[in-house]
Amino acid sequence: MRKYSSDVAFTPAVKALQERKGSRNSYARMERSGSWETTVTPELAAFIAERDMFYLGTATADGQPYIQHRGGPTGFLKVVDERTLGFADFGGNKQYLTLGNLSENPKAFIFLMDYANRQRVKLWGTARAVEGDADLEAKLRDPSYPGKVERAILFTVEAWDSNCPQHIHPRYTNEEIAPVVEKLQARITELEAEVKRLRTAAPAGPQ
Repeated sequence: MRKYSSDVAFTPAVKALQERKGSRNSYARMERSGSWETTVTPELAAFIAERDMFYLGTATADGQPYIQHRGGPTGFLKVVDERTLGFADFGGNKQYLTLGNLSENPKAFIFLMDYANRQRVKLWGTARAVEGDADLEAKLRDPSYPGKVERAILFTVEAWDSNCPQHIHPRYTNEEIAPVVEKLQARITELEAEVKRLRTAAPAGPQ
C-alpha cells in the first residue's frame, strides 16, 4: 500500500539514493504537501489534446523494459474519464511487443513531450488492450487519419508529474513551422513586387 502517489516511482531504493545525494528533504516536503496528481486535471487534458505523439513504456513479466513511439493526428490520445486515457491502436510492423508485454504485465508508463515549449509530463499506471469493441474504437479514432484501427488501448492513471525543461532541445513539427514559413514567403513576394515596381518607375539613366 503506497502512502504517497509518488511512491509509484519513489521506491525505497530511490528514496535511499535521494537521502544519500541530498534531495530527499525537498521531495519529502512535496509528498507532505499533496504529492503527485492521480486524476486527469483540466491542465493535463489540455496538454494531452495538443500532442500528436508520445512514448509508451511496458515491460515483460520478468521486468525487461520496452519503449514504443506512438503517433497519430493531434489529440489522438484521448481522455476517457478522470482516471483513464485511451487511443486507437493502428496496424504496424506486427511484432506485438507492447501487446505481449501487457498480456503478462499491465504496468505501463506514458511520456508526453512538448518539444517546442520544452515541457514534459510523465504518467504512471496500467494499460490493457481492448479487442472488438466497435463503439470504443469509434470514440477513439479520427476518421480523417488513414491508419487502420486494430484495437483500443486504455491506460489507467495512477500518478503523474511534470518537471523542469532542463536539457530539452526545442523541436518543431511541420504544422508549427508552416504558418511562419507561409508568412515569410508572403512577405518575400510583397518585397519582390515592390522592387519590381520601383525599378519600373525609376527614371532612365543618362543616354
